[in-house]
Amino acid sequence: MHTWEILRRPIVTEKSTLLGEVGKYVFEVNKKAGKPQIKRAVEVAFNVSVVSVNTLKVPGKTKRYGPRMTTTPAWKKAIVTLRSGDTIQLFEGA
Repeated sequence: MHTWEILRRPIVTEKSTLLGEVGKYVFEVNKKAGKPQIKRAVEVAFNVSVVSVNTLKVPGKTKRYGPRMTTTPAWKKAIVTLRSGDTIQLFEGA
């Protein structure tokens, strides 16, 4: 898997913004990506040093559209901790 296929999008919510203040950043990643692949992809994409990667699978939710029940797709989230002093400008608003 290539590095540009691993990171899908950054997750920008109130909770992830608070994590960004302590050097942790949240991304949606490919469901098949492992922690070493995610670490390498973030280091190459943003030129930072990654200390640790925590991942979790977010299950899909059941939604009702009229009489029909559907399920939103499941996805994988990665919380990446950077070395102190490193930041990602994408999240800083610059």
